[in-house]
Amino acid sequence: MALRAALEGCGEIIDLAHASTPKVTVANPILELQDNIVPLLNLLEAAQDLPDLRKLLVASSGGTVYGIASDLPISEDHPTSPVSSYGITKLVVERYALIHHLIKGLPSTVVRPANAYGPGQKPFTGQGFIATAMGMALSGKPVTIFGAGDTIRDYIHVRDVASGLVAALSGGLSGEAYNIGTAVGLSNLDVVESIKAIAVRENIPVEVNRVDARGIDVPANILSYEKLRAHTGWRPRETFEAGLSEMWQEMKLIMARYE
Repeated sequence: MALRAALEGCGEIIDLAHASTPKVTVANPILELQDNIVPLLNLLEAAQDLPDLRKLLVASSGGTVYGIASDLPISEDHPTSPVSSYGITKLVVERYALIHHLIKGLPSTVVRPANAYGPGQKPFTGQGFIATAMGMALSGKPVTIFGAGDTIRDYIHVRDVASGLVAALSGGLSGEAYNIGTAVGLSNLDVVESIKAIAVRENIPVEVNRVDARGIDVPANILSYEKLRAHTGWRPRETFEAGLSEMWQEMKLIMARYE
């Protein structure tokens, strides 16, 4: 009842809620389902009764739903075969949203963001390699690298994620899924070297601690954004170098609170 009351009169809804991180789902996949799928179904059923609803935008994960890529950059018609409980749950989330569109006519659209970074991202949460790497460097501790450090990800600035959400909300088609990425891949070591280049200007050393690779990490994940561009005109605008420098300055303020 509270959810229905909160949604009353809504014409557009963006669902970004998710109660866990990839690390948590490994430890407790049952809790992952209980905390995320049931609330989503409640939202979909409540949204079904909204007479003025134009669009329901549901956030999935471009970083996990595809699994091991057969082609790069990954387009939306690539097979979805996640290798983690987190990715499976995200795939279930979007399937429920899209089946409600198909069967019940709910105007739902799915977005699949790449690995977001930028101001406001907190370190040491189990999600966000860049934030944690910066936090470790500023704490004088080595940055943990899983495996050889050649795991490749598509890092997208949070402002580009936000503009991508708006583009999909305003111009995306109901019943479709859209990647929000940059089509550029960077390895973990690439990221660490970029952080080093910033830290060295402040005489801050950045060390690396290598540990065993994790089974939940696919070798490479780079997202094509051509579908979203074709449907809405959207494209990423932020450069990685500028975004990283901006994030470093804020991370120094965040880490000062840990001291």
